[in-house]
Amino acid sequence: VQLQASGGGLVQAGGSLRLSCVASGRNFDINTMGWYRQAPGQKREVVAYIDSSGQKNYADSVKGRFTISRENAKNTMYLQMDSLKPEDTAVYFCRALGTRVLVGIGTSDFASWGQGTLVTVSS
Repeated sequence: VQLQASGGGLVQAGGSLRLSCVASGRNFDINTMGWYRQAPGQKREVVAYIDSSGQKNYADSVKGRFTISRENAKNTMYLQMDSLKPEDTAVYFCRALGTRVLVGIGTSDFASWGQGTLVTVSS
């Protein structure tokens, strides 16, 4: 299962961006999708994730400012980022966990990462 993230860019502090992540492939079901970010010199950290029932979780640093959502029929996840701060500057990665059906074999769990999209917030 391949993930394609998009929507990053340069924005001033207080501005907004919307990230998208589209999953593609054959015969798969996604359970949980999430956004992570990695700032220069820092470890990758979770930003938010959402499961197949719509249950959402956020990092404390983005609560009230970021909103995660997904369209299951389109295998697409979004991250609406409002009130952006310079400390939100990072490469944002999407991740998906789920199950694939391997014809003639059975099912197999998968975990995929997108390629990352850069978000830069200027002060």
